[in-house]
Amino acid sequence: MLVAAAVCPCPPLLVPEVAAGAAPELDTVRAACADALGVLAAARPDLLVVVGPGDGAGPETYPEGTPGSFRDFGVGLDVRLGPDKGVPAGRELPYGLAVGAWLLGRTGWADAPVEGLAVGEALTAERCAGEGEAVAGRAERVALLVMGDASACRTLKAPGYLDERAAPFDAELARALGAADTGALRALDTGLARELQVSGRAPWQVLAGAAAGNPDLEGVLLHQDAPYGVGYLVATWA
Repeated sequence: MLVAAAVCPCPPLLVPEVAAGAAPELDTVRAACADALGVLAAARPDLLVVVGPGDGAGPETYPEGTPGSFRDFGVGLDVRLGPDKGVPAGRELPYGLAVGAWLLGRTGWADAPVEGLAVGEALTAERCAGEGEAVAGRAERVALLVMGDASACRTLKAPGYLDERAAPFDAELARALGAADTGALRALDTGLARELQVSGRAPWQVLAGAAAGNPDLEGVLLHQDAPYGVGYLVATWA
């Protein structure tokens, strides 16, 4: 059963080495993410699954010990999903899971085994929810670290340029995450999310499915902002 979840954004800029001189601009987001991971540790899970956007349709699973890096972003920084388990070379974490692995490493996560699940933009809401239900059944006490960004169209200089639909979309998303509203997350418009370049749609719908078996979860919105024209949200469910 799902006993806790932390929702965090997944821009590589969250990693100070990638952000370089702009790193202090995201200090508040990093602090909120650290607080969210503290909620996961306090829940004493038997298993932690990091869910994030994938490069393909997915779902793709990644065992504990899978490596990742930020070399594609010009930084020679390597990360690993939990301790090294001798995972064969050649398969690396997609960027969202790599950011999740960096967060876990930064906070010294050692509270439960860690696995990864990548879900792509093409995965339907129903399939995402089904994956979540399956993940929640993996152990008696399951926690999720859910990585994903809201719209990338909040300003003229945003990656997706300005779209007037972006701010209302993000506002409703913030409300849903803060209220642990699984129905609203399941009902997210996949087409609109794609147009607004929302990377977290599929991961959040996995969360909605995972939470189906625990209606007592309560949500708290820890942070919301849109630096660089991209919506960043941090929330916890416990």
